[in-house]
Amino acid sequence: MSKFNSKNIETNAIHAGRIDDKQFGSLATPLYQTSTFIFDNAQQGGERFAGESEGYIYTRLGNPTTRQLEQRVAAMECMDDAAATATGMAAVSAALMTNLQAGDHMISSKAVYGCSFALMSHMFKKFNIDVTFVDMTEPENIKAAIQENTKLVFLETPINPNLVVLDLEKICAIAKDNNLLSVVDNTFLTPVLQQPAKFGADIVIHSATKYLNGHGDVVAGIVCGSFEMINEIKMTTLKDIGATMSPHDAWLIMRGIKTLPIRMDRHCSNAQTVAEFLEAHPMVSSVYYPGLKSHSGHKFIGKQMKAAGGVIAFELNTDLAGGTAFIDQMQLFSIAVSLGDAESLIQHPASMTHSPYTPEERENAGISDSLIRISVGLENVEDIIADLTQSLEKLTISKNNNVTNITSAA
Repeated sequence: MSKFNSKNIETNAIHAGRIDDKQFGSLATPLYQTSTFIFDNAQQGGERFAGESEGYIYTRLGNPTTRQLEQRVAAMECMDDAAATATGMAAVSAALMTNLQAGDHMISSKAVYGCSFALMSHMFKKFNIDVTFVDMTEPENIKAAIQENTKLVFLETPINPNLVVLDLEKICAIAKDNNLLSVVDNTFLTPVLQQPAKFGADIVIHSATKYLNGHGDVVAGIVCGSFEMINEIKMTTLKDIGATMSPHDAWLIMRGIKTLPIRMDRHCSNAQTVAEFLEAHPMVSSVYYPGLKSHSGHKFIGKQMKAAGGVIAFELNTDLAGGTAFIDQMQLFSIAVSLGDAESLIQHPASMTHSPYTPEERENAGISDSLIRISVGLENVEDIIADLTQSLEKLTISKNNNVTNITSAA
């Protein structure tokens, strides 16, 4: 294992947890693409299963390549340890299911990723786990929702998809004062831009599919926490449900993480320019991006978050059909429901990522039918804006200043 440790995230993104290949001297991370591991003898196998000696048993229980990724992300998040999972939703599920049982109650921010919402609002009902969704922009709402059987608080910040920013320090303090675990999904900002543990978070989750990997060729997740918490997650929920990461996916994510700090700089600078362009465009009614001074979360930049990230949400003066037609006119942007890739992506939350919400639930969460979410990529920002411009120019405005339709391409 590499002995070099740094307080700087750019260095940890390359070196933290690195395995020194003493046999062959490989600079690149070795890929241990194996399902099982050979024991020297039966006694050694028994000792490893009993936890009496160190060593690998079976990749579902641990793998050297995956372990390197776990230690790297944990170091970047300033946390003790991490568990690698098969998907981002496996990370969410593992963190919650390890710490909840029948009869428990949890509190979540009222807007979260659609599948996280479906897990908590629909799936958990089958297991007699109650969830209260609250507006966490007012942290006092959390206090009002606490019950005798409340065990944890779950949130995203910025929130997917409407980019609402929540006060981590206040929310985590409320959780700690009431002996509740605080679980934070940090996918949108990554540890390069935000480290929730510094504000008191007990568990930090990532969809590693997104910025950590950054190349659109992996689905994976990460859960970070204390040594005790991660060991419990690994040896119970993940072990028995089996939602663990493959070593090849871990290898690809580590390759991506090496350039994460540089990529985030470009994502952020591109997104800032695009957000300012959209805010000034007459066809756009609202832009939700914390990098804008008009955004309520702008005050957290420099305090809680280093920068605003690469995701923007905005609304047009149109209905669901008009928004769909606008998306269909895009040429550089790919219509896809992920984020954090090199390519710029565009999607419609109400009909795509957040379709598990009912219309009433979406309205309560502040997710309108006209909301559009873009993940600003690494292309030249002039080309990104040119693509948005050509589609916006095909919108025609009625006398009452509402966008009514998309004209045919000229």
